[in-house]
Amino acid sequence: MNDQTDETNHMDQTNQPDNLNWYALRTKSRHEKLVRDQLDKQGIEPLLPTVKRLSQWKDRRKEIEVPLFSGYCFVRFSQQEKAPVQRTIGVVEIVGSGTRPEPIPEPEIDALRRLMTSVLPYDPHPYLHEGMRVEVVRGPLQGIHGILLRKEKRHRLVIGVHLIQQAAAVEIDVNDVVPG
Repeated sequence: MNDQTDETNHMDQTNQPDNLNWYALRTKSRHEKLVRDQLDKQGIEPLLPTVKRLSQWKDRRKEIEVPLFSGYCFVRFSQQEKAPVQRTIGVVEIVGSGTRPEPIPEPEIDALRRLMTSVLPYDPHPYLHEGMRVEVVRGPLQGIHGILLRKEKRHRLVIGVHLIQQAAAVEIDVNDVVPG
């Protein structure tokens, strides 16, 4: 009976949502939205952070939504869903080391989601290797960890996704952060 219980527990663990991890997909140029939409149709959870840009044509200007990280889309899946993700049109590869996909830590995805739902303006930013790690202690981004830097006379918080070496920067009051 213990063997049966162990087998049942193992099956329960593999069917848990905890078995899902976030991964970065490298996409073909300008295929990020197509990849997101296809994954969504397959019932696989995508995340495509976007930012609004003013686009200039000869005769008019228009605000368009573009991916925050050009060439990347995030996706949450279990190992059983790896093959369908890889076969999705527009996907070049699942980012990782060698042939093995590397999961993105949940706090990094949570930080991006919070940034997307905040009213604060944000932009892509070069990923930094140097700078002070800080934690936001008040405001809409409370609890988020990032890198503080100074741009002109204003302070900015850089939220990074280490695996793909991409980051976003948001203006922040320096009094709202503490070393972290």
